[in-house]
Amino acid sequence: MAGPVAKTCTLAIDVGGTFTDITFTDAATGALWVAKTPSTPGDLSTGFVTAVRKVLALAGRAPGDVLRVFHGTTTATNAILEGKTPPTALVTTAGFKYVLEIGRHDIPRHGNLYGWSKPTRPITPERVFEVTERLDVDGSVLTPLDEPAARLLARQLAQLGVPAVAVVFLHSYANPAHEQRMQAILAEEYPGVLVSLSSEVLPQFREFERTMATSLNAAVMPPVSRYVSVLRRALDGEGVQAPLLIMKSDGGVTSAATCVRQPVQTVLSGPAAGVVGAVSVGRSAGFGDIISIDVGGTSADICLVRDGRPEVTKDGMIGPFPLKLPMVDIHTIGAGGGSIAAVTSAGRLTVGPRSAGAEPGPVCYGRGGSEPTVTDAHLVLGRIPAALLGGELPLDVAAARAAIAARIGRPLGLDVEEAADARDDAERDVEDVLHQGRATGVGSAGTADAAASRASLAAFSGDCEQPLSSHTAAVAAHSRRTLTEIANYTPASPGGVRTVDNLIRRQWV
Repeated sequence: MAGPVAKTCTLAIDVGGTFTDITFTDAATGALWVAKTPSTPGDLSTGFVTAVRKVLALAGRAPGDVLRVFHGTTTATNAILEGKTPPTALVTTAGFKYVLEIGRHDIPRHGNLYGWSKPTRPITPERVFEVTERLDVDGSVLTPLDEPAARLLARQLAQLGVPAVAVVFLHSYANPAHEQRMQAILAEEYPGVLVSLSSEVLPQFREFERTMATSLNAAVMPPVSRYVSVLRRALDGEGVQAPLLIMKSDGGVTSAATCVRQPVQTVLSGPAAGVVGAVSVGRSAGFGDIISIDVGGTSADICLVRDGRPEVTKDGMIGPFPLKLPMVDIHTIGAGGGSIAAVTSAGRLTVGPRSAGAEPGPVCYGRGGSEPTVTDAHLVLGRIPAALLGGELPLDVAAARAAIAARIGRPLGLDVEEAADARDDAERDVEDVLHQGRATGVGSAGTADAAASRASLAAFSGDCEQPLSSHTAAVAAHSRRTLTEIANYTPASPGGVRTVDNLIRRQWV
């Protein structure tokens, strides 16, 4: 009797703001299939399942053939950036209630010294509670945990109904016993509450940064927990019993169970996956020094890779908040294929960060969108075909022209084509950087380098079936410092990062 057939297939799914992309590979044969379907913001699992069905049908394979499922998610990222986290509580050592609120006595480098306002914390002071306990710097107990008070507080939190609690005790990185005991008390008095311990999330000194990381982790635990549970049920319903692995911000993967406990590790999940893919493609093309530019429907992610290794930082930011966890050093800009173009009251063209997303999408999608986007500009300029997704999504050229004429052309005194190809101030800043790059030798790549750049971009620009028009050189404006560094950097091997000119000026961004 023949034994069971070995599972050799892998699914990789990236849910973006506009499209959901999926890749199916068979390690035994090397065969690869890719598919794309519109994302479903109302219920992301719907687009997820649609993509799985689509690629399995394309490959002619069964759900039982899948060995593992990789997934890049922006659930935690969006919850933090949009401020849509549920009410969360923080339990801390008595006397340290305002550590999170006080933060650091400095102003961001690009902030206005006189006009900068401290961002609202993920947990405000009225939801910060103190418990008597104290550890020394070496972890020795100075004051035991007041368990009766801790139990009373747990009951109070249950009455408040907060779905998640962050626990941050002084010096718990040296001894997690008090935090673990607080977690056990919460489980006894408030069953089902999600608990985030600083000794697990960021076990190192620096009280503000540790408190911030633990608070952000607690704040995104409820939405991420729901999302992962929905995906698991959806996969089970399709007969895909393979383990679900989530991309982490540092480019690695973690199990779904760990992701639920430490979702803050996934704040750059999707973008990090793009960088890992770019490194792989660059290596295959013979380049170790590259710029990965992952342009999606709602944002663009840029990363500098040297010697085949992406830069990794522990001084990252998620929105206005510092996050001292390892993450790929990615600059994210709110400009993509769905970025909305508008003319300000002062008569200036702006592109992004508002995006049409998947619903209603660009005007040319015919789904109710009325504001012109970068995709509409590309369609009008003839840079994308009249239908996407292999003909599944026909595009309305007339509607795109009308929207650009009404909202961009007439206010700026331009005809439709000129309006579609107009540039904003951000792109002019990028051109200044590129001019500096040419003066120092960057951007002098030959035809072979340019071809390799195009091939690499085509291979890993996952969410963007439509290339971006000249508007979206704005995506690199935020990375002016990074591009300047590149301009002053001479790679050890010929080529490499010298393709920056081709990547941006030739609109392969």
